[in-house]
Amino acid sequence: MTHNNTEEDSTKKTSLNFIEQIIEQNLAEGKNESRVHTRFPPEPNGYLHIGHAKSICLNFGLAQKYNGLCNLRFDDTNPVKEDVEYVDSILEDVKWLGFDWEDRLYYASDYFDQLFDWAVKIIKKGKAYVDDQSAEEISSQRGTPSKPGMESPFRNRSIEENLDLFQRMKSGEFPSGARVLRAKVDMASPNMQLRDPAMYRIKHAHHHRTGDQWCIYPMYDFAHGQSDYIEGITNSICTLEFEVHRPLYDWYLDQITDTEYRPVQTEFARLNLSYTIMSKRKLLQLVEEKHVNGWDDPRIPTLSGLRRRGYTPDAIRNFAETIGVAKRDNVIDVALLEYSVKQDLNKKANRVMAVLDPIKVVITNYPEGQIEELEAINNPEDESAGKRRIQFSRELYIERSDFMEDPPRKFFRLTPDKEVRLRYGYIIKCNEVIKNAQGEITELHCTYDPDTRSGSGIVTRKVKGTIHWLSITHALEVEVRLYDRLFLNENPDNVEEGKDFKSNINPNSLTVINGFVEDSLANAEVESKFQFERTGYFCVDKDTTSEKLVFNRTVLLRDSWAKMIKK
Repeated sequence: MTHNNTEEDSTKKTSLNFIEQIIEQNLAEGKNESRVHTRFPPEPNGYLHIGHAKSICLNFGLAQKYNGLCNLRFDDTNPVKEDVEYVDSILEDVKWLGFDWEDRLYYASDYFDQLFDWAVKIIKKGKAYVDDQSAEEISSQRGTPSKPGMESPFRNRSIEENLDLFQRMKSGEFPSGARVLRAKVDMASPNMQLRDPAMYRIKHAHHHRTGDQWCIYPMYDFAHGQSDYIEGITNSICTLEFEVHRPLYDWYLDQITDTEYRPVQTEFARLNLSYTIMSKRKLLQLVEEKHVNGWDDPRIPTLSGLRRRGYTPDAIRNFAETIGVAKRDNVIDVALLEYSVKQDLNKKANRVMAVLDPIKVVITNYPEGQIEELEAINNPEDESAGKRRIQFSRELYIERSDFMEDPPRKFFRLTPDKEVRLRYGYIIKCNEVIKNAQGEITELHCTYDPDTRSGSGIVTRKVKGTIHWLSITHALEVEVRLYDRLFLNENPDNVEEGKDFKSNINPNSLTVINGFVEDSLANAEVESKFQFERTGYFCVDKDTTSEKLVFNRTVLLRDSWAKMIKK
């Protein structure tokens, strides 16, 4: 019996990721009162992207799994780069992903008074000093990982002088950038983060929440760990680049408290996607330089862009769960994300027929003026989606790629003197090809067999090919935006010397065409999603008006990840 319990425990442990193992060990040891309290702490200096989604799912997911809490906190310590627009977009994105912070919405700016008092406390302990040097001078004195830094000539100012100068900094006596408050840690530390880092800087800038109340602002590293401490966070989950910051966060807490409670910081590998830029700074550059059409451009990995493209919250959450959390940086194939989206939409999206590159077909033996209604399945994956009626008439559109005059051996679509089935309809045969003066095909004349209607129960024979179509009389013209990857290189940052990541931009990342869809979509709502049969998944764009219906291509039906899985 004991052996079985041990085996169960071992199986459970191996099924947990390394962060869950740490949490369960802390719970078993009674650390931090056996609570689990996480947080998602974005800086409001840009829109969230798919990498942030991984962190959102991780933090809120762990809180849910361990019956704990998760805060949403804005680390808003730099008024120059922050904006209410970013705050609003982040709130919307977290809700869209399906997570609820309930009444736990916080801002680092909520704690500015407390952080200032703690900075004074650290000065009084002789562990912080005001430095009059410029940022460039301070940087030049930091040294290298193998060479100690140089101490500031202001490092040994008296406590009284530092308190006076810091108070005068707060009072607005000095211009922006004139002085900084630095922690007095260790200029010889092998960890560069501990070489007397800045705690406060002067910025005469309007803050989106505190207005002009402050002209000094805490550095991110000084505010972040203490904000976690104030909120009672038990598990501060960060990406790997913050691993070297952890000793500094601990040092700050050592100066201000001696309580047993401390947030436990754990680092995991950030999400890197092939063919994708994940840097907020570079995304901002793409937006400001108009390489893309705003923060919600469907070609960039912002959550608002992915949402506009037609990605679903479920697909993103499933993707985050599939890739899991790792201790080392790696690159995830973007095709896996696309596959997750396709798998989700396959269950949810109704099927419709659309023709994006039309060629006219005239069924010469079909009665002129006759309209016939055929029955079509909305979603074979969801019986509750029901069926719809589609119109059939003498003149149709089919895809130009579904006809070839001189086809290869295994081309099972429409060809001269050969038959093909029209989806939900009849078998037709091509009898004549009409061309213009330039030799381009403009029209196909076909005949149909009235005894072969799909679903009629009197189908007399089968053919190998089935193609989709639209009745020209009933087809609705729409604008279709075909999105491709924004970058040509799998690693967009891999560029020739003297060039930057923008040299890898794909000039054909967006193609706009006019196509046709079933008229049943005339009143389709923005963000509604459909599978264009045999083509891909598409989403109604926000640019849709009463005069023009606009679709974004979300993902193709066939993708490289699905092929890899089959192999």
